[in-house]
Amino acid sequence: METTRHFTATVYIVESGAVALHHHDRLGIRVPPGGHVDRDELPHEAGLREVYEETGLDADLIDGTPTVDAPAGQVLPRPRHQMLYDINVHDDGTAGHQHIDHVYYACVSSREIDPAGDDEADPDAWAWYDERDLRESDVDPDTVQFSVEAIEAARNDAETAEK
Repeated sequence: METTRHFTATVYIVESGAVALHHHDRLGIRVPPGGHVDRDELPHEAGLREVYEETGLDADLIDGTPTVDAPAGQVLPRPRHQMLYDINVHDDGTAGHQHIDHVYYACVSSREIDPAGDDEADPDAWAWYDERDLRESDVDPDTVQFSVEAIEAARNDAETAEK
């Protein structure tokens, strides 16, 4: 049986040492903004679009991708992680559908969640988690790890900008 795969992008947004996660009704877990990469998008563009649609916030990627002198090319922001998630698993254990997720970290300048998309989670579905909150929560381990890494990356990015 063939496995269908879709490219997705997820962005862990950080503001003042905390990340925003929302309760995903269908999955029953807390997740950051993210979704499918459209045919006319690059993964980082899809991630930033999803942040805006889901939260109403404009995000700035934390990007340490080195530049490359490529007259016919363009350097793209490098995801912090690429993950393969099984979305639909058959009774025999095979995956019928998978997401190839590009995971990015970004900063936002506000915690005011006001979704720009019509079918997005209500603002009260969102919560901001600092590192202690994450470690004491029942949030999935990969989400905790990526959230803590995003908080640290934002801290390092701010320290570098101050120098």
